[in-house]
Formats: sequence, C-alpha cells, structure tokens
Amino acid sequence: MIRSSLLPIGVLALSVLTPVTAYAEQPSNVGDAIMTARAYHDSGDYQRDFDAVILQARQTLARDAAHTRNPAIVLDIDETTLSNWDEIRADDFGYIPNGPCDSLPKGPCGAVAWEQSGRAPAFVSTRALIEDAYNQHVAVFFVTGRHENERAATERNLRAAGIPRWDGLYLRPDDSHVRAGAYKTPTRASIEAKGYTIVESLGDQPSDLTGGHAEHTFLLPNPFYRVP
Repeated sequence: MIRSSLLPIGVLALSVLTPVTAYAEQPSNVGDAIMTARAYHDSGDYQRDFDAVILQARQTLARDAAHTRNPAIVLDIDETTLSNWDEIRADDFGYIPNGPCDSLPKGPCGAVAWEQSGRAPAFVSTRALIEDAYNQHVAVFFVTGRHENERAATERNLRAAGIPRWDGLYLRPDDSHVRAGAYKTPTRASIEAKGYTIVESLGDQPSDLTGGHAEHTFLLPNPFYRVP
C-alpha cells in the first residue's frame, strides 16, 4: 500500500518540502570551537588581546601604587603568569590529568606530569608587570588552583621562567576540591588581613576574580578551557 497516494496533493507537497525539526536547538559544535580557538591563538590575536589587558594593569599600578598603603598585586598562575599552550595544543584542548608528557609537540600530555616538569614559559607581558611591582615596592602574591604537592615544581618553574621572587604563593590543600572562587576569595581576604591593600587581581577565569578583596580586577582572555 502506498499511503502517500491517499493524501491530497497539497498536503503531500507540504510534507516533502517542509523540514521536520526532530531535535532541540543544538549547542555549538565542539570541533568548530576547537578550530576557532586554535586560529585565535595562532593568528596572534590572543597574544595581542592578552597584552592589552596587561598594559591596562601596568598603567593602573603605576597610577595607584604610590598612593596606596602596603600595596600588593595578586596573580593566578596558569594562563595568567605561565602559559600551558604546549600541553593544551598537544591534548587538542582536552584535559588529560594523568600519564606521561614526554612526546611534545605530540600528545597525549598528562597535566600533572606537565606541571611537575616545570617547563611552562612565562608570558612576557605578565613578567613585565611583575617587574613593575618589584620596582614600585609592591608585594607580589600568587594564588593558584594548583595543589600543595606541586609547590616545589611550581616554584622551580617560576624561577626558570624569569620570576625570581614573590611575597606569597598560595596553593590548595591536597584534599581540596572546592570551586576556585570558594578558595581564592578567602585567600585574598587573608592577604588583606595581613595589612596589604590589593591594588589589583589578575586571572584568566571569572572564578579567579569573584568575591571582591581587590581594588581593581583584570580578566585575561582564555577561550581554551573553563574553571568554574
């Protein structure tokens, strides 16, 4: 039986020509997002946007530091002070926590192994901001989502990347799994409790900056991953 022959011609035409929506609106295609993110980085636009934010932070520090009591800056580490691009590219924007990282530029590259290797380069513009802080007698604090068991590797990496000293390096306890904001906000408050005025706080994630305890905040571009 050919059922369509029982339909009026107009109804048959409508059923053929009108597309049927069988699904809810789809999210953005992940493959397209990866290609767009890679092009953003490789074109130089990412670095230009990053440097523009750091320039604003340097200008703000130059304006405010001399008029602030016990001034300090707070910086995140990953994608703010140190670049993990070699790991991100090798893992095709995925997150692989475990396993070795010994085949770069090919992957996979385990995130823990990468961080323990201490090979991440510093962003040149961020290092210039830190040098401004040194010269203007501004305390430098790092508040990172890395855990305490990465302290030695992180300190070694910072020094190898041309950042020789800081006034505090705050890492999560090894058993901490709270959201970034729930850890970083009270950490900034504890820095203030020591008598410092945080002139500015910098990070690549909104969760780096939420909760106050900084005169100014600067959000750096990062379309590569999200930390809630």
